[in-house]
Amino acid sequence: MAPSSRRRSSALGFLLAGAGGFLALALAVTALPAVPGDAAVRDWVLALASPAIVRVMHAINYAGSWKLLLPATLVLVLAVRRARERWWLWIALMLAAPATEGLLKIVVRRPRPEDASMGFPSGHATAAAAFFGAVIYLAGDLPPHARRLVRVAAVIMIVLVALARVVLRAHWPTDAVAGICLGTALASAAALLARPTTA
Repeated sequence: MAPSSRRRSSALGFLLAGAGGFLALALAVTALPAVPGDAAVRDWVLALASPAIVRVMHAINYAGSWKLLLPATLVLVLAVRRARERWWLWIALMLAAPATEGLLKIVVRRPRPEDASMGFPSGHATAAAAFFGAVIYLAGDLPPHARRLVRVAAVIMIVLVALARVVLRAHWPTDAVAGICLGTALASAAALLARPTTA
């Protein structure tokens, strides 16, 4: 299989996996009084959250905030040739992520664990997965060693932002995982749309 076809297949696979994972979680939280294991995982994570870990997670939390990701997206577009070719697509991705998760919060209407406001999916986890998912795709032109490092770092950031939302008591674990699924699906859709001029 040609590299361009392989990349397209990978993007399609991540799109389907992300959308499917999100749909499964959305059905679970709307159909069940409580998602099995959700409270237990949350309690386990909170039990590990020492004051030092909470301070670190407060800092990591910014990696899912528009205050950081908006300028980061602009830097990405300016710095990466592949991103400049379809700059509007990556800007649209980072605008679509909060709009989509905000709409889905209204549709699903699941309250946060310690707050009556809607929490499914996590907006920070969605935004982080969308942005760092784009980074994973755009790293495709880097030399193999650098590409692997960037992609591993991007995946770690996605996981850490999702974990931070649980540690900071803002979301159930399923809210955070659903955000990862949604953001991954959106980033994968953007990658598929970008393929005509970047194959």
